[in-house]
Amino acid sequence: MITSPQNPRIKQVRALQGRSRERRRAHAFVIEGVRLLEEALQTAWPMRFLLHTADLDGRAQAVVESARQRGVDVVLVSLEVMRAASDTETPQGVLAVAERMPLDAPESPDFVLLPDGVRDPGNLGTLLRTALAAGADAVLLPPGNVDPFAPKVLRAGMGAHFHLPVLSLSWDEIARRVQDWRLSMCLADAAGAHLYTEVDFTQPTGIIIGGEAGGAGTQARALASCTVRIPMPGAIESLNAAIAASVVMFEVVRQRAANPPSP
Repeated sequence: MITSPQNPRIKQVRALQGRSRERRRAHAFVIEGVRLLEEALQTAWPMRFLLHTADLDGRAQAVVESARQRGVDVVLVSLEVMRAASDTETPQGVLAVAERMPLDAPESPDFVLLPDGVRDPGNLGTLLRTALAAGADAVLLPPGNVDPFAPKVLRAGMGAHFHLPVLSLSWDEIARRVQDWRLSMCLADAAGAHLYTEVDFTQPTGIIIGGEAGGAGTQARALASCTVRIPMPGAIESLNAAIAASVVMFEVVRQRAANPPSP
């Protein structure tokens, strides 16, 4: 049993929890909690080691046993050590260090999301969760967004990371992929030229959503071939980024359900 918060593994977990630079350097991140670990194990996501306390309920014990059966190095820790390693106020008693290994995008995706300047972890996690629910093929993340493998993003994503390609790319790489995939990029903007229901989303489509503070930047706007707005009769200037993206992405779902591709 690990009983000291100064143990090298515990120091590593704390560094990965707190610093995006360390997550990038180590090519690793922390998966915390029963629900997220269940999702990760279901997809056979590679893990370096798993820490757990002795006082686990049946569901958490099943997670530990599943990890052990998959060959993950499973280590018992004290309650004090788990509290030191955890990023939450009330730890669930189980967490793992996993490989930072984003999934590959399909060869020819026809529905992607591009957040630009989304710095709130809860917003980005919600965007990823919604993109997965709407059937997006990938999420393209340019510089300027919060780290997608930050603890709060993971919690808000509710397991989306383990099913959806989340690709951190330069603007040049994004532009090349958009061109290669022949995507029509559409920016959601309060001053958009078209209502979001007026654009044809049955063609290969990318939805661009700007961040909370300044909206989409110059490079994101340069990629856009159209801009769309959501009608807001109420006395408010803009929607939360995650809410706006949800409205537009599910319009993509609605249009494609109403106009399925020919067999």
